[in-house]
Amino acid sequence: MTLPHPATPGAPIPGGSPTLLLAAHGTRSGAGERTLAALAEAAAAARPGCRVELGYLEISSPLLSAVLPAVRGPVVVVPLLLAGGFHAHVDLPAVVAEHRPDAVVARWLGPHRLLTSALARRLAGAGLRATDAVLLGAAGSADPAALADVRAAAHRLAVRLARPVTAAFAASGTPSLPEAMERLASTPAAPRVAIASYVLAPGHFHDRLATAGAGLVSDPLGADPDVAALIWHRYDEALTALPATPAPHQAPRRPSTPATPHSSPGGRSLRTR
Repeated sequence: MTLPHPATPGAPIPGGSPTLLLAAHGTRSGAGERTLAALAEAAAAARPGCRVELGYLEISSPLLSAVLPAVRGPVVVVPLLLAGGFHAHVDLPAVVAEHRPDAVVARWLGPHRLLTSALARRLAGAGLRATDAVLLGAAGSADPAALADVRAAAHRLAVRLARPVTAAFAASGTPSLPEAMERLASTPAAPRVAIASYVLAPGHFHDRLATAGAGLVSDPLGADPDVAALIWHRYDEALTALPATPAPHQAPRRPSTPATPHSSPGGRSLRTR
């Protein structure tokens, strides 16, 4: 959604920071789109001096391929992805290279201590018990490095909760969600299973977690303030890769690192003050 602002759409904030472009995958879930829009608004509210845009790789609108060329001035793309994988390493960089090669792409979100805090908060709000067995439920990936990211997030959560946490995957990856549930059910005096939903928004993968038969499933991470803070942390990390502002009539220099923003039709500015 777009917040009202006096500036020309697509124009940088005079004397302001580079535009933050949030790059999401896309979803057929209306609730998922609303959640991601709320996350973008939370990020905009956390740093009102920056313009914030939201675009999608596919399915949802606006598409990144349309947003990227519409935004003027420096752009930092922050992938709304919890782990690496095809979208982070191939899909997103290709869209950025085609539509906005001068943009800088930040690292994907996870794993990070701020996500751990958000996960623990969601579990507590859902009624986690001291005796529950905890699974970190994620979408999964065919990329071993992406699976390693999720397992690292499970380890961080285990340390935070002071109990074992197993990463389980709704799509690609082992153990699968059904396998992890079956293992826990086969233990003597099987405990109640709590699934920490390691997805950003409602949609297909959260539905898979919700119907796995666990005694408790936390809400998606959504517009949690720690997720918004992590977005700006990734943005600030990426700022070091932005080129200096060129002198008048001087061609802009290429960024020192490959760019990978997403493009999306009809970019929507969330805040410009």
